[in-house]
Amino acid sequence: MSNITMNAWDAISATKAECYITIENERYNFMQALKLEAKIEKVKSEIPILGRTMKGNKTVGMKGTGSATFHYNTSIFRDILYKYQQSGKDLYFDIQVTNEDPTSSVGRQTIILKDCNLNGGIITKFDATGEYLEDEFEFTFESWEMPERFGKVAGMQ
Repeated sequence: MSNITMNAWDAISATKAECYITIENERYNFMQALKLEAKIEKVKSEIPILGRTMKGNKTVGMKGTGSATFHYNTSIFRDILYKYQQSGKDLYFDIQVTNEDPTSSVGRQTIILKDCNLNGGIITKFDATGEYLEDEFEFTFESWEMPERFGKVAGMQ
C-alpha cells in the first residue's frame, strides 16, 4: 500500500478563474460571474444482445449543457433574448474559462465552450428584502476545446 497523498495546495481554489464571453466578435470579461458549470452527457442507445440478460450500451453522440449565475448588472444576455424576439435571429456565443491557482503545482486549464445558446433567462427582477440581485441562465453548447490542460499532481505516476 502506497503512502503518497495529494498536497493540500494542489487543490484548485474555486475563485481563481477567468471567464470571457464572445458574442458577435465582441469579447467581454465576464467578471460579474459567480459560478458557471458546463457538462457533457454521452447519449447512449440500449443494445439488446442475444444470449445476455443485460443489454449493452453504445454511445451514439454527446450533448453539452451548462448554467451560469452572476451579478444582476449586465444586459448582454437579455439583449440576446430581445434580439431573438424582435428578429427571429438566434445568437450563438463562446465562453472561455481558465482555472489557474498560483499555489498549485498543476498549472492552468482552459476550456472554450463553442456555439453556446441560451435556453432562456431572467428579464427583470427585484427583491425588497435582499442585499443584492443575482441573475442566471442555462444554455447548451455544440462543441468544446481544451487548449490548456492541468499537469499531473505529484505522486499520480
